[in-house]
Amino acid sequence: MPRISTNAILTALGVVATLATFAFLVPSQAAAPLPDPKLDAPLSRALVSQTAVFAGGCFWGVDAVYKHVKGVTQVVSGYAGGSAESATYDQVSSGSTGHAESVRISYDPSRISYGQLLKVFFSVAHDPTELNRQGPDTGTQYRSAVFYANDEQKRVADAYIAQLQAARTFRKPIVTQVTPLKAFYEAEAYHQDYLARHPDQPYIVINDLPKLADLKKQFPGLYTGD
Repeated sequence: MPRISTNAILTALGVVATLATFAFLVPSQAAAPLPDPKLDAPLSRALVSQTAVFAGGCFWGVDAVYKHVKGVTQVVSGYAGGSAESATYDQVSSGSTGHAESVRISYDPSRISYGQLLKVFFSVAHDPTELNRQGPDTGTQYRSAVFYANDEQKRVADAYIAQLQAARTFRKPIVTQVTPLKAFYEAEAYHQDYLARHPDQPYIVINDLPKLADLKKQFPGLYTGD
């Protein structure tokens, strides 16, 4: 899978520091490092890939984060959560389909648990306290959501959100939806691996490369690739 160099990440951090006076560039931060989930799926001995689907704003940055997580074997950008039986970028961007920009994560459950994927999601992949937006992007297509594939994923997600809320981990309430996955529609080819192919684009530099820096800083044991 494509990787982003440390130099690119450090360059991005310098740009962000320069532009940090703009409020929309500074997301709501957790009051303290997030704890591990108290309820989690145990690591599996079975060599069978599993999937998780999350929505956390523009899929470019979320996709890139999980491509650098140990145990993740594939990440696909796409659309989920709507009533429409198909999805294109133009349709979803109109806000009329009910879909959210999402990522489908395939992972090795013997190397990383569903709960650890959630911890990354709530820690660095997006801001779970922003309602129907992420940073400069607004609309229900940019909402925060966990699309569960089975009862176990639902239990772990619900329990982790309740745990974080009870601990007042964030300064504002978590607004992440936990909803069943009905379908996932892959996004157009030009959206796949977008950050890896466009690391110097201003939107990527400002909004997404800092997520990789945070991943490396907060999760050195899970971060993979340079």
